Amino acid sequence: MTTQKLRLPRFMRSSHGPNLSMQMMGVGLAITLMFVLIALFSPLLISWGWLTDPTEFLSHPMHDAPSWDHWFGTNRLGYDVFSRTLMGSRVAWQVVILATALSMAIGVPLGLVSGYLGGKLDRTLLFLMDTIYTLPGLLLSITLAFVVGRGIFNAAIALSIAYVPQYYRVVRNHTVSVKTELFIEAAQAMGASTWRVLSRYLFLNVIQSVPVLFTLNAADAILILGGLGFLGLGLPEQVPEWGNDLRQALDALPTGIWWTAFFPGCTMTLMVVGLSLLGEGLNEFVNPKMRQE
Repeated sequence: MTTQKLRLPRFMRSSHGPNLSMQMMGVGLAITLMFVLIALFSPLLISWGWLTDPTEFLSHPMHDAPSWDHWFGTNRLGYDVFSRTLMGSRVAWQVVILATALSMAIGVPLGLVSGYLGGKLDRTLLFLMDTIYTLPGLLLSITLAFVVGRGIFNAAIALSIAYVPQYYRVVRNHTVSVKTELFIEAAQAMGASTWRVLSRYLFLNVIQSVPVLFTLNAADAILILGGLGFLGLGLPEQVPEWGNDLRQALDALPTGIWWTAFFPGCTMTLMVVGLSLLGEGLNEFVNPKMRQE
C-alpha cells in the first residue's frame, strides 16, 4: 500500500523544492488570522462572561501570579493581564488599520496624479514627501501625538503621517513607468480624460505593491503604537494597550513580578513577526522575478 505525498500549491514550489519564503508567508498568515479572530471575538467573550472585563480594576488581587483564576496573573491595579492582552490586539488592529487606511487614502492618489502629470506638481510633491520621509517615524509620531492628544483616532493620525510618503513613492514610481506603455497612449489618443486614464487604466496596474506595503507598515505601526503607549502618549489609561501595560510593569520587574511585562511584550512581538513574515512572502508572490530566483 502506497501513501500519497502532500503537494504544495504551484506558487509555493520551485525547481529546487518547496519555497521557504512562501512557507514563512503561510506561518505569518496563520499568526495574523489568529490575531484577527482574537480581535473579533474578544468582545463577545466578555459579554458572555467567559473573559474578565479588561477595564475592571481593584476588584482582583494586585500582582497575583498566573493561576486558574487569572491565567496571565494581575497587575498592580488589579487588572486581569490575560483579558487586557487579548483586548490589546483589538485596539492595535483598530489603530493600525485606521492609520494605514488614512496613509493610503492620501499617498496613493497623490502618487497617481504626481507620476502621471509630472512637471512642477511632481517636483513639489517629491520635495515635500522626501522631507517627511527623512524624519524618523517614531519621532514624528511623538511630535504629532503631543499636538493631537490621546485617543484611538488621534493615535491613528499621529501614525499615518509617517507612512504617506512610502505609499506616494511606490505608486508614483510605478505610474511613471507604466504611463509610457502603449495601452496608455492608445487611451490618450482615443480622447480619454485624465480621470479615466488614472482610474481605469493606471490604478489597477500600479496598486500591486500596496498590500505588501500595508502589511509591513502595519507591523511597524504596532511597534510605534507600543512606543507611544510606553511613553504615555498613546491611548487613555483605561484602554487596554500593550505599550501602556509594559510601562506600568516596569516598577514591578525588579521585585520578580515578570508576568505583567512578559505576556503583553511577547504578544506584541508575535503579532509583529506574523505581519512581517506575511509582508515578505507577499512581496515575493507579487514579484515574479524574485519568485523565479
